[in-house]
Amino acid sequence: MSNQLTEAQQAFLREVREVLPAERLRLGAEALAPYECDGLSVLRELPLCVVLPQDRREVEAVLRLCHRHGVPVVPRGAGTGLSGGARPVAGAVLLSLARMNRILALDLENRTARVEPGVRNLAISEAARPHGLYYAPDPSSQIACTIGGNIAENSGGVHCLKYGLTVHNVLAVDVLTAAGELLQLGGLGPDAPGYDLLPLFIGSEGLLGIVVEVTVRLLPVPDDTVVLLAAYDSVAAAAQTVSAIIAAGIIPAGLEMMDRLAIEAAEAYVHAGYPTAAAAILLCELDGSEEELVQREEEVMAFLRQHGATDIRVAHDPQLRALLWKGRKAAFPAVGRMAPDYYCMDGTIPRSRLAEVLDQIQLWSQEYGLAVANVFHAGDGNLHPLILYDANESGQLAATESFGQRISGLCVAVGGSITGEHGVGVEKLDSMCVQFSAAELAQMHQVKAACDPLGLLNPGKAVPTLHRCAELGAMHVHGGALPFPDLERF
Repeated sequence: MSNQLTEAQQAFLREVREVLPAERLRLGAEALAPYECDGLSVLRELPLCVVLPQDRREVEAVLRLCHRHGVPVVPRGAGTGLSGGARPVAGAVLLSLARMNRILALDLENRTARVEPGVRNLAISEAARPHGLYYAPDPSSQIACTIGGNIAENSGGVHCLKYGLTVHNVLAVDVLTAAGELLQLGGLGPDAPGYDLLPLFIGSEGLLGIVVEVTVRLLPVPDDTVVLLAAYDSVAAAAQTVSAIIAAGIIPAGLEMMDRLAIEAAEAYVHAGYPTAAAAILLCELDGSEEELVQREEEVMAFLRQHGATDIRVAHDPQLRALLWKGRKAAFPAVGRMAPDYYCMDGTIPRSRLAEVLDQIQLWSQEYGLAVANVFHAGDGNLHPLILYDANESGQLAATESFGQRISGLCVAVGGSITGEHGVGVEKLDSMCVQFSAAELAQMHQVKAACDPLGLLNPGKAVPTLHRCAELGAMHVHGGALPFPDLERF
């Protein structure tokens, strides 16, 4: 590989070897191949090198080197992201934080955990549970995804309806700038002094700084929990039930929905006992005190029956509850068994528009000849349409991407957003031009420039150039013509 490097790159790598042991540096095509993409596998690129620092001192040393040489840096956690946010850039350093995986402290009095960015999401709850505590945000990939990656994408999960996203459960972060300078944001107090920059960094997709330490909020494990499964003959009836439950002031711990194709895939994969003849199912989890649950369960059961549930199952037993959720959380890999490839979308819409949006997606599914499985956080309107395709079939990838663009535009047109928790990354750059005006995007570029003047952190991700949007002619839904004529009826 050395023959392919410029003199400047070779000089840079010599300095990298001086600050990192050889075991924490990856070079050469074979060693770099495992890092060529994240969960959005259709976008692949090899970096200049991969570095695997084991503490913040080594991260700082790498960042200072990159800043001095003008070398871009792409941060990476576990690589489970689904929008291309951790995809390498040619000539860049891929900075893996996976080895910074220590739980530094559990503060039981303040109900917090202080952790490094490479700690797995689930590991926090595993460490806290013997003390009657847990960490609430639980993405489907929580067994593998890291807290640093969760911060980059502001991840959610099935329990974000009641307990909030990552931004609602992180109290403080230590961040290194592109120049290797330390910023400490947030704190244990109710209000930290100065500007509240913590929410700005959470969800910034690695564009503004590198997280090297995190303090998260821990919650008491609920006294009691029940999961209700309701089957429906139509998606519309299930969607109407969701709206009715929330409108009544009931906030379940989780309220998830799956359509027939997703049900069939999950049942074949997990054998959770899902009713495969149903057009849709709802999974509704309620938690709290025993007295509270008795009342809430009766109220929710009434709404399920009122809106036409054909089958209702109640799971109080922890093993049965876990099995029902296992089917939902395994839905993505389960659907992946039904076709050579699938493309996972991520958009949010008002709950009241669920039925009509899902109907439109099915119409487009027939138009494109591509099957779609829908599994999503119904309670907060966060959709995850999974478009099935075969990349080896000529034109199918392009058709899938076109289909996905239309879904993103539809989400915006009905008053939602192009992403709920997966981030923009590379995948939704064009859709950002649909969501935001030129002035709004210009402001985002100003924030980026203030935090990273040389533009070295995760370049080409999350925020498109205005030139790109002008070429697309797609800016923007709220300010004028929609990019897709068939969205006008919404």
